Amino acid sequence: MPARTTRRQALAAVAALSAAAAAGCSGRPGSSAAPAAPARTTSSPGAAEPFTSAAGDKHATLLQVMAHPDDDLYFMNPDNEHVLRSGVPVVSVYVTAGEALGVNRVAGRPLPPPDKAAYSAARHQGLRQAYAQMLGLHQFTPWHRSVLNLPGGVKAESNVLANGTRRVRLIFLNIAMLSEGHIRMPDLWDTPGTVMRSLLAEGSPVLHPSSYVHQTLVDVLAEIMDRYRPTLIHTLDPDPDFQVHDLLHPRDNDQPGCSDHRDHTPVALFTWKAIAQWAAESTRRDKEAPRFTTTSFRGYYNQRWPHNLPPAVLAQKARVIKAYGGSPAWKCGDSAGCGDYSQGGVRPLKNRKGWIRSTHYRYPSALPTPTTDREGRLVAYGVLGTQAVRWRETARGSGRFGAPLGLGGGPLAPALSAVTDSAGRQVLLALRFAALDGQGGANMREIVALEQSRPDGPFRAWTGLGTPEANPELGRRIGCPTAVATPDGKVHLFVRTAEKGLATRVRDADGRWGPWERLGGAEIQDGLTALVDGKGRAHVVAPGRDTVHHWSQERPGGPVTLRPAAGLPRPGGNQIGAALAPDGALSLIYRTPAATVPALHGTGADDVAKSRTVPHFEGYGAIAAHTVPEPGNNGKGNGDGKATTLLLLGRSLDGDVQVQWGTGSGDRPLRSPGHLTPVGTPALLADPDQGACVVGVAPDATPWIWRPRPTSTA
Repeated sequence: MPARTTRRQALAAVAALSAAAAAGCSGRPGSSAAPAAPARTTSSPGAAEPFTSAAGDKHATLLQVMAHPDDDLYFMNPDNEHVLRSGVPVVSVYVTAGEALGVNRVAGRPLPPPDKAAYSAARHQGLRQAYAQMLGLHQFTPWHRSVLNLPGGVKAESNVLANGTRRVRLIFLNIAMLSEGHIRMPDLWDTPGTVMRSLLAEGSPVLHPSSYVHQTLVDVLAEIMDRYRPTLIHTLDPDPDFQVHDLLHPRDNDQPGCSDHRDHTPVALFTWKAIAQWAAESTRRDKEAPRFTTTSFRGYYNQRWPHNLPPAVLAQKARVIKAYGGSPAWKCGDSAGCGDYSQGGVRPLKNRKGWIRSTHYRYPSALPTPTTDREGRLVAYGVLGTQAVRWRETARGSGRFGAPLGLGGGPLAPALSAVTDSAGRQVLLALRFAALDGQGGANMREIVALEQSRPDGPFRAWTGLGTPEANPELGRRIGCPTAVATPDGKVHLFVRTAEKGLATRVRDADGRWGPWERLGGAEIQDGLTALVDGKGRAHVVAPGRDTVHHWSQERPGGPVTLRPAAGLPRPGGNQIGAALAPDGALSLIYRTPAATVPALHGTGADDVAKSRTVPHFEGYGAIAAHTVPEPGNNGKGNGDGKATTLLLLGRSLDGDVQVQWGTGSGDRPLRSPGHLTPVGTPALLADPDQGACVVGVAPDATPWIWRPRPTSTA
C-alpha cells in the first residue's frame, strides 16, 4: 500500500496547484497572487426594500440546479427527498445533456455503439423513474412533457408529474458536455466569446438545438428562478477543495487538481451568479427582495473523506439511484433506454469511489445563529436571499419571530457566525462572494464582519477582513467563519484554509482586528465547533481524517494553539458536538464513519479520552451539544448549579429534528412537533432563564422556534 501523503507534500502540491491554476478548478491559468485584503467595499447594513412575506407565497418551492442528470440523487439526497416528502414542490434543472461518450454501459455485456442522443434520453428516463418513486408512484408512471421558452431563444424540455400535493418538474437544458471544437462548461464560464450548443435528446419535444454564450446561461437560470420563485435553492460546490492526485488518491473523474468534476464547478458558479442577478432584478422590479435560502452540496469530496451516512439512510438513497439506473430488461416504454445502466442494481454501493455513501454541505454552518437581546428575546441571524438578516422574537418567550430586518453585506454564502462580545455588542462574521465575474474576470471570496455600535444599538458598516490566503484562487477554498467571544473582550475568528488547516484572526477589546495567523495541525474538514470554558479560554475542535483535532488557549488571553491528539476515534461527519462541563472537562459527541448512533468522548486534564456509546440517539448528520442543568421531576432544572447533563440536538434517520437530555442507557430522544424539516443544520441555544431552544429554517425560508421540554428518563 502506498504511503500517505505527508502534510509537507500536501502543502507543496497546493502551492503548485495554485501556481498552475488548472482550468475548471481554479479559473484562468496563471492567476497571480493578491493581498489578503477586502476585494471590494461592502455595504452598510439595512435593506432598501423589505423581503417578500411568507403569507404572500402560496407554497414553498425547492429549485435544484445540477450539471448532470443524477447529481441531485448522489450529492443532494437525502435532503431533496425529505423536502419533497414534506409536501414542497421540487423543480430540478439539469444544465448539461450528460451524454459523455454516448455509451449506455451494461456490466458484463459488449459495449454498444455510441449514441449520445439516446444515452441522454435514457438518463432523462432514469430521472423520471427515480422521482416517480420518490413521489410514491409506480416508477413507469407517464409524465407530461412540453417545451419551455427561455431567454435568448433557448428552448428546454420540461417534464411534470404530481401525486396529490406533491409535484416535481424536471427541466433539461441539455447543453452538450463536449461542444464543437472541444468546448466544455469551464470554457463557457471563463473564456470570453465561447459558444456552446444543446444536444437534442432522442424523443424530446424540443426539435431544434439552442446556442449559449456566458450571459445566456446566466439569464436562463435567473428566468427559471423568477418564474418558479423558489424559497429554497440547492446548488453544487462553486469552490471545491484542491486535491493531490497520487496512487492513494487517483484522479478518477476529478478535474485536474480538485476533488470534483469539471462541469460541477462552473455550473455552481453560474448558479450563484444567476442567484445574485435574479435577487437584484427582482428587488428593483417588485420593490421587495425575494425570500429564499440556499444550500450548496459537495460533489466528489464524498470520495476523499470518511463516509457519513448510516445504513438506513444509505439504503433509501440507494433505492432511488437504483430506480435511476434501471435495467435493459425493464419495460419502461422509452425506446432510448430505461435508465443509466452503469448506475443500476447494487453497482453504486460497490463502487470504490463511494459517492453514494455521504452527503456533505459546502457551508456546514448552523443557520440561523441564535442569541438573545437585553430584554431576553430570542434573536437569530441568517442569510436570506443573498443578504444577512436579523429576526427578533415578537416578545420574550412568544416562540414567534417578527419580520426579518435586512442587514445587507451580500452577496453572501449561507455561512454566518454571530457572537455577543463582553460589552454586550453583537458581532456577525460571514463569507462573501466578493467577485463572481467569469469571462476572465475576478473570482474572489472574503470574510466580512458587522458589529453593533452599542448593545442592542444600530450596526456599523460592514468591514472586509480578507482571507488567510494571499492568492485569490486559494482564498476561494476557505471554509465557513466560526467565532467565539472571550471574557477579556476579544472575538476569535476561525476558518479552515485552502490546505485544510486552521487559521485565526482576533479582534481586540478596542475593536481592532489583528493579522491572520495559521494554527497548524493535520488536515481537517470544514464544520468547526468553537466554545469558551469556565476560565474564559477559547477551544476549537474539528474532524480530521483519522481523529478529532483540538486547539485551545493554555491560559485566558493567551494564544490558541494545537493540543496533542487524545486518541479519539475517526469521525464520520463534518461537525463535532462539543460541550464543557462545570469542571472544565471537554465532552465530544459524534458518529464514527457510517454509524447510526454516536459515542460520547470525555477528555479531562490528562487529555486521555474515555468513550461510551449513546445507544438511542439514532440519526445522521451534525450533532450539537450543550451542558445544561439536569432536569428535575417537574421538567425543570434543579437550580443548584451542580447536577448537569448533556443536551443533544440532531437529525433522526428520517430527517426530523430531535433532542435528547442525557446520554445514558435510559435516555431517549424527543422528536420535534409536526416533524420539522430543517434546511441545512439547525442550531441549539441553552438559555439559563428560558431553557433549551432549537432554531432552524423551514423550506419556505421562514425561521422556526422549538422550545422542547426535557425528556423523561427510565
